[in-house]
Amino acid sequence: MDRKSQSDPGMRKLAELIDAAKIAMLTTEEPDGSLRSRPLATLQMDSEGHLWFFTALSSGKVGEIDQHRKVNLSYANLDKQDYVSVSGRARLLRDREKMQKLWTPWVKPWFPLGLDDPDLALLEVTIDEAEFWDAPASTMKRLLGLTRALATGDTAQLGEHAKVRPPQ
Repeated sequence: MDRKSQSDPGMRKLAELIDAAKIAMLTTEEPDGSLRSRPLATLQMDSEGHLWFFTALSSGKVGEIDQHRKVNLSYANLDKQDYVSVSGRARLLRDREKMQKLWTPWVKPWFPLGLDDPDLALLEVTIDEAEFWDAPASTMKRLLGLTRALATGDTAQLGEHAKVRPPQ
């Protein structure tokens, strides 16, 4: 993921966790109100805290986003026991210059015509609020923190938890 500099420490931490997880589960609302999640590879978190993805215009999520712009992105890094939840607003666009900057050969199997593929679009998610849970890096520290929490009820050593909002 292309991680741009963040001015806010909470947003820097958020970018770091998203970068490590890489794949988001994007949750949209279907016309009947049911929720649906799909995996997407995160391409960039820009300096304003917007998250960028490629998507197919023919995807069901496009119609759902047209009806309900509010979405959720969830990330999990199971190796490190780190988790992120992002609430935001989605928008679809075809910005050729931005697509060129974000293009990677890893996208080609889904868009064989590359940047000229008529089904290729960008999905931008503007973060309204995010929440993260960041466990200690080593397994030993996680186990020691869990042992302490079980013995004392003190969960402080189980990791960092915070809610963040992009600076206005």
